Amino acid sequence: MSLESVRAFLAQHAPDISIVELDGSTATVALAAAGLGVAPAQIAKTLSLRVKDRNLLLVTGGEARLDNKKAKAVLGGKPRMLTADEVTAITGHPVGGVCPFGLAASLPIYCDISLKAFDDVYPAAGSISSALRISPARLAELVGAEWVDVCG
Repeated sequence: MSLESVRAFLAQHAPDISIVELDGSTATVALAAAGLGVAPAQIAKTLSLRVKDRNLLLVTGGEARLDNKKAKAVLGGKPRMLTADEVTAITGHPVGGVCPFGLAASLPIYCDISLKAFDDVYPAAGSISSALRISPARLAELVGAEWVDVCG
């Protein structure tokens, strides 16, 4: 279902982008990088966070780490990770397949500047064995993301 919502989103907004389905899991940065044959930093991981009473998604480079002080200042409060059940309910995607495309509900989306180190990045595509290739600028444009500097 989640993979299908991403397919539908791309068909409507970016029909030139193809989803890559792998035999193995892409649920972690290391697995995704190995399966796609790219550097771990090129994986665009999507964090599902709650800041105060607001849920949001933050897309970062695969090796980037959230800097709590920066995140608190930029996002208006201390972020906390959502539980697996919350992630699935809010995004429609399973943990390990979360991406900013084809979401179950409209969410604020932020892209960390760590993504800008690469011409192309590889976010998940709604399942734990799928991904796609996209430029950071196009990713942010497609999902209406705001660029932020919240990783160290």
